[in-house]
Amino acid sequence: MPKQVSYNTTSSAGRKRKAEDEEPPPDDRMSTSPSPSLHQRPFPPTRITKRPRPGTSGRPLVLSRLLETLDADSLRNILQTVCQRHPGLGAEIEQTAPRPSVSSTLTVLKSYKSALEAAFPFGGNPTSDYAYNRVKPALTNLLDALADFTPHFLPPNESQASQSFSYLDIATEFIHRLPDWSAFQHRLHKQNAYEEISKAWTLVIQEAAKRAGGIHIQYGGWDQKLIKHNQQSEGKLQEAVDEMSKHLGWMGVQPSSAQQYGGRPDDLGSVRQELLSGTYGSNLPVHVGPW
Repeated sequence: MPKQVSYNTTSSAGRKRKAEDEEPPPDDRMSTSPSPSLHQRPFPPTRITKRPRPGTSGRPLVLSRLLETLDADSLRNILQTVCQRHPGLGAEIEQTAPRPSVSSTLTVLKSYKSALEAAFPFGGNPTSDYAYNRVKPALTNLLDALADFTPHFLPPNESQASQSFSYLDIATEFIHRLPDWSAFQHRLHKQNAYEEISKAWTLVIQEAAKRAGGIHIQYGGWDQKLIKHNQQSEGKLQEAVDEMSKHLGWMGVQPSSAQQYGGRPDDLGSVRQELLSGTYGSNLPVHVGPW
């Protein structure tokens, strides 16, 4: 009788269960040994967004920087245009802007004089009608500037007589240098300028005589300068010279020319006439000091 082989199913089943018990659960395997597919999976690239910095976009200049780029002519044209559009701004600008000084006015007048000289044609007669027509715009600009600036330096707008006299001395020099045209009608420009400047001198003398005892007339040598201007203009400032002599006579002071040549108060008229003719004082002794 063959021997039967018996299998211990119980022990093998127990070992199988034990092996299964020792094997880690699926979740534990995932945590301890990640799947190789995770290492091979491509990640999307990281996008870095930069916020634009302020000031990187274009923008107009601020007003202060814009004004720095403008020359005097451009700025003047802009101000004139703005004032025409807004008339109320004109008075505010006049109150805000500094008062023109004698030196700044002299600079402006020199620029007009230079423009006049540059406008003359090369060669030919500088006093001819052709030359006049060539320079007429520049001549008009200079005359208009004199006509506009002169009232600014007259009382009551200008309270300092020394400033008024300083300007009139300069303005009269500019009139002396105006061309003497061949045609009579063209010479009227210079003639009218002399008449206006003579009136200006007269007004300043009258007002200066009312203040501080006329000290501004006595000192500064303005009587000498005025007499010299009158001589250069061939007597066209005689009205102003007479006014100066009158007020100096009231104060007991004679004009410097009369002092130098021994004149007396009642001889002032003859002294002026001799001064204009170039013969005064030729036979008189020199006398210095009070009369």
